[in-house]
Amino acid sequence: MLNRLWKPVIGTAVLVGTPGYLYFKYTSKPKPKATFDLPIRVRGPDGKVSMATRSITFLTTDEVDAKLNEHARALSTVRPGGILWKQTTAFLAANDPIEDANASKIVERDPSAHSPAGDLLFFAVMDGHGGPQTSRLLSKVLIPAVALELALLINEPKSIAPKPSRLEELKSLLRLTKPAPIMSEADPKLTALAIERAFVNLDSEIVDSPLRVLAESMARDGAEKKLIPDLSQHPMAIASMSPAMSGSCALMALFDTAHQNLYVACTGDSRAVAGIWEESEDGKGIWRADVLTEDQTGRNPNELRRMQSEHPPSEANSVIMRGRVLGGLEPTRAFGDARYKWSHDVQAILNKAFLEGNNETMRATPALSKTPPYVTARPVITHRKLNLGHKSKSKLRFVVLATDGLWDQLSSEEVVALVGGHLAGLKGVVPKSDLPRLIPTSSGITVEGKDKRQESDDGGSWAFVDENVSTHLIRNAFGGGEVGRLRQMLSIPPPLARNYRDDITCTVVYWEEGQEEGAATLSSSPVVLQAKAKL
Repeated sequence: MLNRLWKPVIGTAVLVGTPGYLYFKYTSKPKPKATFDLPIRVRGPDGKVSMATRSITFLTTDEVDAKLNEHARALSTVRPGGILWKQTTAFLAANDPIEDANASKIVERDPSAHSPAGDLLFFAVMDGHGGPQTSRLLSKVLIPAVALELALLINEPKSIAPKPSRLEELKSLLRLTKPAPIMSEADPKLTALAIERAFVNLDSEIVDSPLRVLAESMARDGAEKKLIPDLSQHPMAIASMSPAMSGSCALMALFDTAHQNLYVACTGDSRAVAGIWEESEDGKGIWRADVLTEDQTGRNPNELRRMQSEHPPSEANSVIMRGRVLGGLEPTRAFGDARYKWSHDVQAILNKAFLEGNNETMRATPALSKTPPYVTARPVITHRKLNLGHKSKSKLRFVVLATDGLWDQLSSEEVVALVGGHLAGLKGVVPKSDLPRLIPTSSGITVEGKDKRQESDDGGSWAFVDENVSTHLIRNAFGGGEVGRLRQMLSIPPPLARNYRDDITCTVVYWEEGQEEGAATLSSSPVVLQAKAKL
């Protein structure tokens, strides 16, 4: 009976349901997505630039969340001593392709005569410009280059230490000075010197690479003719020229657990900020923003003075113009950017050797360039003590490394308060005016390298909705709890987005102590940050 009844019911459903489905399929229209008009610059056939309007479709809130989390990752590991190290990294593109890059690595080190065993934890962000070639190369070679210099310091400390002057040598021979202390990597000055040497030597390798290729070719084939060879099809033509011609800032943090030291090396205008927790007598506390770097641009008075001191007085007013090197490049320190390091003659020769055969040309040498180099990769290095495993009323708890796209939108104090609130477990939307009461934060000294960000007058709100701390910071850089603004900013696609924001890469490093029991659990996790090498 049931079988006999079932067949007619099925037939009825097919006969009645199909026409109804077809009716709704072909007569109902999906609700159109909301759009907004975006003013853009358009270059006409005559080369003139005019303004036009382009309609941009708003991303949904789900699409915004997906975009923010697309390139987010969180890693953790328990290392010897029971320290649970945590790292989050996220990036958001404004250029196409993105010109930022990042890298991280843990290097184990054995005990030595002067040092206990421990780890060297490296974290770095790179902010490329003029293309992604230099930043991508640095993401592969910067940390290994520094690790090699540190290995040299550990094994041959005298090779890193600066040579004493003749007067110092004489005083030592006459025993007029105290015996020199034993040189080792425990000395922060020597470690900083090794990091500096790695940065400078690596940049020399990048900038000099095309010259070596050319010199080897001429020595082999054309030295007697004194002709510039056509190397446009040479297998190293693009590989050597691209990283030299494009450029990149680099920001690296090194945690030396054996000696409880933190080093931050900055080349360019990326910024590192530490969150210091200062406990009060009543058991409460306040966060203090410790700004570990200065923005290295022409608007930084310290960089302006340095640049003027390195060039003739006749160039005092031209080395920095409108806050930029020779009126063009914003960061005063960078890897690559060979246009600001090669002479006019060298650029002309390399252009002919490597580019003319491909119908390409190098960007014109800056007109004001007279006494290059104008840009250096030599970093400014900051040192702090970690105090891991020790009770203290003032303790460094986290470090934020980010390219300048984040700092264009958020202040150092806002970033520390946002991370502090995230670590404290804040959830939901918080009015901006309430966060200082919920997460008290004192100001640090920030040497700004750009025009100051314009504060909004409507107050606004922060959003505490992301698990990933780096994603949390990027979300709040572009609207936070103001969902309409956030949707609009993230709806603008690359490369149009570059007119309204920059690429952002953000890494947050924080840690928990006394986690020895968690080591077994974390070691089997698929998101464990593992030691990759050993010194």
